[in-house]
Amino acid sequence: MSSSTPAPPTTAPVAAADAGLDPPAHARTADDVLAALASGRDGLTADEARRRLDVTGPNRLPEPARAHPVVRFLRHFDDILIYILLAAAVLKAFLGDWVDFTVILVVAVANAVVGFLQEGQAERALDGIRTMLSLEATVLRDGHWATVDADSLVPGDVVRVRSGDKVPADGRLVDATNLQVDESALTGESVPAAKDTAAVGLDAGVGDRSSMVFSGTIVAAGTAVVVVTSTGGRTEIGRIQAMVAEVDHLDTPLKQQLDRLGTLLSRGILVMAALMLVIGRVIHDWAPPELISAAIGFAVAAVPEGLPALVTITLALGVQQMARRNAITRKLPAVEALGSVTTICSDKTGTLTKNEMTARTVVTADRTYAVEGLGYEPTGRVTADGVAASLDAHGDLRALVRAAALCNDARVVPDDAGHWRVVGQPTEGALTTLALKAGADVSTATRLATAPFESANKFSATLDRLPDGEVRVHVLGAPDRLLDRATAQRGPDGTPVPLDAARWEAAVDELGAQGLRVLAAAYRPADATTTSLDLDDVATGLVLLGVVGIVDPPRPEAVAAIAECHRAGIAVKMITGDHVGTAVAIARELGIVRPGETVDALTGAELEAMSQEELRTRVEDVDVYARTSPEHKIRIVRALQSHREVVAMTGDGVNDAPALTRADVGIAMGIKGTEATKEAAEIVLADDNFATIERAVEEGRRIYDNIRKSVVFLLPTNGAQSLVILVAVLFGLALPLSPVQILWVNLVTAVTLSLALAYEPAETGIMDRPPRSPSESVLSGRSLVLVVAASLFIGGATLGVYLAEKGLGASDGVAQTGAVATLVLGQVAFLFCCRFLHRSSLTPRVLQGNRVVWLAVGVLLALQLVFTYAPFMHDWFGSAPIGPQDWALSAAAAVVVLLLTEAVKAAGRRRAGRTARAGTAGVGAPVDAGVAGR
Repeated sequence: MSSSTPAPPTTAPVAAADAGLDPPAHARTADDVLAALASGRDGLTADEARRRLDVTGPNRLPEPARAHPVVRFLRHFDDILIYILLAAAVLKAFLGDWVDFTVILVVAVANAVVGFLQEGQAERALDGIRTMLSLEATVLRDGHWATVDADSLVPGDVVRVRSGDKVPADGRLVDATNLQVDESALTGESVPAAKDTAAVGLDAGVGDRSSMVFSGTIVAAGTAVVVVTSTGGRTEIGRIQAMVAEVDHLDTPLKQQLDRLGTLLSRGILVMAALMLVIGRVIHDWAPPELISAAIGFAVAAVPEGLPALVTITLALGVQQMARRNAITRKLPAVEALGSVTTICSDKTGTLTKNEMTARTVVTADRTYAVEGLGYEPTGRVTADGVAASLDAHGDLRALVRAAALCNDARVVPDDAGHWRVVGQPTEGALTTLALKAGADVSTATRLATAPFESANKFSATLDRLPDGEVRVHVLGAPDRLLDRATAQRGPDGTPVPLDAARWEAAVDELGAQGLRVLAAAYRPADATTTSLDLDDVATGLVLLGVVGIVDPPRPEAVAAIAECHRAGIAVKMITGDHVGTAVAIARELGIVRPGETVDALTGAELEAMSQEELRTRVEDVDVYARTSPEHKIRIVRALQSHREVVAMTGDGVNDAPALTRADVGIAMGIKGTEATKEAAEIVLADDNFATIERAVEEGRRIYDNIRKSVVFLLPTNGAQSLVILVAVLFGLALPLSPVQILWVNLVTAVTLSLALAYEPAETGIMDRPPRSPSESVLSGRSLVLVVAASLFIGGATLGVYLAEKGLGASDGVAQTGAVATLVLGQVAFLFCCRFLHRSSLTPRVLQGNRVVWLAVGVLLALQLVFTYAPFMHDWFGSAPIGPQDWALSAAAAVVVLLLTEAVKAAGRRRAGRTARAGTAGVGAPVDAGVAGR
């Protein structure tokens, strides 16, 4: 290759390449960039490239710091309630009570193991981005083209790319021929970007930098010579990786609520344990070992150590349910968070739309035709006024479709799964599909010559011999370029008539306002002996056949899903790299704004000029964000979150990864999404269907309801046990329950009865109620009253049975086993109360609808029989066999618990009803949040 700039000396500086060019490369000429990088059109020498590689490092993304697995495991002990359990275990060890020590320690470790195995691995998002980089590159070294590892590229290298190549590094175009690059993964653009060597404006966004190519993107057509400007972590993809690594993760609403609940419980436990020590020492003069044992018993009784496992198991079951609905959950907390989403920020291309260009409207001089069907599947009709238009009866349509099909190199073919895909350019694929729908057969025509598409000309042309022997030049391209070259248009009888340029410009503007990409088709007769074609042959004298409006169509199911989201009180906002006109038109079709309402849109440039506070004041009113960058998406998400919105972000390109990481719930497309996006997301849609998000939200709401029911059910176990210990200490009684017996009850009820509530079906009208507030407690006011009442009833029944057994002369083992049986049966009774938290459970319906309830009760009773009658359990837990009269006493106490709890629920319903009537009358008293949707 000839050169106007000599190869650099081996001592050429590379500091400018490391620090970035100022002004940036896209705003400078190619020769200016080469000079700034101390390079030339002959590239670098091998020695200079090695020297620069020592300075810049390999062209790969840096490995992030990873936490050691042991450290990640130990993090699961970082919970104040677990600290209390571990402290109790240590005290038991000092007292030499190794059985109690072992049981308490096993519970704490089991909780950590479950969390460790289920935790999400967000750092794999960085690995996913890393897989996008090219493995090899064709580079000019020492004046010769050679294939090298892409890792060895340095700023100043001159590389060559061609159709199908993955761009190995960010670079400034030096030469380009018909270059088009698929940058959808980076910018969200639905069609390949045309590239040329001309410099662009200083403030051009990534999607508008036509003089640049970026690492990890795909060359769709053409060839180019590029000078590398950035490698490794300094590329656009590297910058996105750094943003993913730096984005701060937010706790889900449920985790925040459970953390607050754990803090309150721990404070209460420590205060009451201290009070018990004082009472036991001052009033009853107990010895230190007795005092410590009582305090440990109270702490173990009060700590809901089964709560983390309960929540984890419930979420894990939800993961299975969501997977059946094509929503693959990678991180457990996302299941619950999805149910509390208030705003969904969605990418357009491939998420709300099919990412398959489709001809929608055909305009000729005679009439306008509508095209049915979506995507590349050749199914659908071409209609005029709702009636199928045949090519035989509509010569204007036949001429246009034939020209579009002949001046076209794309094919549409079905894959193994039956999905149709395009081989070639997406816009040409849309025209090929149009020809197939219209029934055009161009197989008998012969192509004689071609003038391929060039970004400078914005059209392509072919010389074709038709079946009747006529030779024509067919031209396809941008309407403005063809109108400049046209002198006539096809008349009603097929002969040329004078061109009505104003009419065609109005038609193009109308289609553009609908968000359609417009292509024009024209022809020119040629001499029968012509065998060659050049640009001069299409410089003038064209006969315009018409224009075609092409769109990346909305998914039909997305339209319905957005309507469902609005009904559920969830806002949907479109964030896309496409142009604002296209985005606004698609937003109207999708129903993102209601009919008659105006679409409030912001472009990336407008957003860039706004401060974060200015964005914060507008963010809730804006429906469409166009021409956005990864930084813009994060700013939008943060601005929404500042209004206490729970934000879900969907996307499929690597440009979406940082925003997915920042959002409360990141949702990636499973089919068309990049690996980087999938790894950054909490949820992956297996079917790339926006409607799946709506179904997942419904599932998330059901899961949260069931977690709330499970928490309400679980806490009275601890409340009743701690009440029993507290009363015993206050009155100087022997402990009715030992710490290991308390742990036994907690564990068996948590993994059996609590688990049953995870299978409860969704409440009626679950998607008709608004999203819950992130500040809403997992325990509503009525639920808290129910927890306290049930604790008193179950604790009172347990203490009553224990005292009754002792009064009848039973041993400590029998009395304690009777007390444990009462606790267990009381929990069974309370389980049925919790199936309908705000309705009466004294109905046959409570026995139906959830077969897992009966399975859990059966397993629990079997375990309790083992506890009562197995000799090894007597040794471990101090239990003893009890007789039929003891079981009858415990069962009677459980029935009393059921009736008293239902009385409390009935009183709560009456009070809520009075409050609701007062609110309807204008009093304005708030209704308990727990009533919503029930």
